[in-house]
Amino acid sequence: MYTRLLSVLLLVFVISACQQNQPGVHSPDLSYFQPSDSGLQTGGVRMIPIQTPKGNFKVWTKRFGNNPQLKVLLLNGGPGATHEYFECFENFLPAASFEFIYYDQLGCGNSDNPNDTSFWDLNRYVSEVEQVRTALGLNKDNFVLLGHSWGGILAMEYALAHQENLKGLVISNMMSSCPDYGKYAQDELAKQMDPKVLDTIRQLEANKDFGNPKYMELLMPNFYTKHILRLPLDEWPEPVNRSFGKMNQSLYVTMQGPSEFGIAGKLVNWDRKADLPKITVPTLTIGGAHDTMDPEHMKWMATQVKSGTYLHCANGSHMSFYDDQATYFNGLLDFLKKL
Repeated sequence: MYTRLLSVLLLVFVISACQQNQPGVHSPDLSYFQPSDSGLQTGGVRMIPIQTPKGNFKVWTKRFGNNPQLKVLLLNGGPGATHEYFECFENFLPAASFEFIYYDQLGCGNSDNPNDTSFWDLNRYVSEVEQVRTALGLNKDNFVLLGHSWGGILAMEYALAHQENLKGLVISNMMSSCPDYGKYAQDELAKQMDPKVLDTIRQLEANKDFGNPKYMELLMPNFYTKHILRLPLDEWPEPVNRSFGKMNQSLYVTMQGPSEFGIAGKLVNWDRKADLPKITVPTLTIGGAHDTMDPEHMKWMATQVKSGTYLHCANGSHMSFYDDQATYFNGLLDFLKKL
């Protein structure tokens, strides 16, 4: 009996040793899962105090992994969505030992919501990101900022104000000019829609009847599943639905405007095309062939910054990290590894 047990244990040991020597089979990097702070553990969650001209608030962050050399802070889009639609990053970045940090901007998700539209301001959000960076101890030796959609606008603005703190920058699915974005939506995306459907949408927008259920009923199959996330609505990932279900409409409308065809809010005249050469840190721009944003513009952006790379997601739309996932994450991880 004991001889048989010994034989089994020996066989297990041999198999385990062989697996460790096989290409592609790795032992987990235990240091990646070590706490970065002593004391009470909260799963990496920290509420960061934010100072504003109208008082102090707190924003929610959550660290995933532990890598002193590279930490990616995620800026969600909307404006007004939450960190939750980024949850697919958990299937890719930890395997490469890259730390990343979820972050709900003020007014979003788990963060405080002052319910005051004066807070929905681009410069104030830049100040907020800088306060979050300081609190988390991010610096030029480890700090990578990834902004998606509206988060890409915020990332560009942050880089232009504080790039001395950055190791790298990722601008995902966002153009450097809102007027150009609006023109692309009108001249290219609108023309791809059924003329009868477009006429009805135009009438609803002209009447400012954005709350009419018909508006979203038409946009969902004719715009969202073609240019936001190219999957049937019943197959949209749960983290996306959860995030979009918590959208801060006050923040969204104030900054973006109520229409899906271009920008009509505070960002209507935002344009940083001429300032892109001022960005000197390594920068990755990402665009999708079916994006709400012009992929040619995002490709051009990579030629304007000092050290730019463009990643094209041929099957992707605005959320290419879902509908062209392999291309998106292979390109992103390659960029991060080179840093």
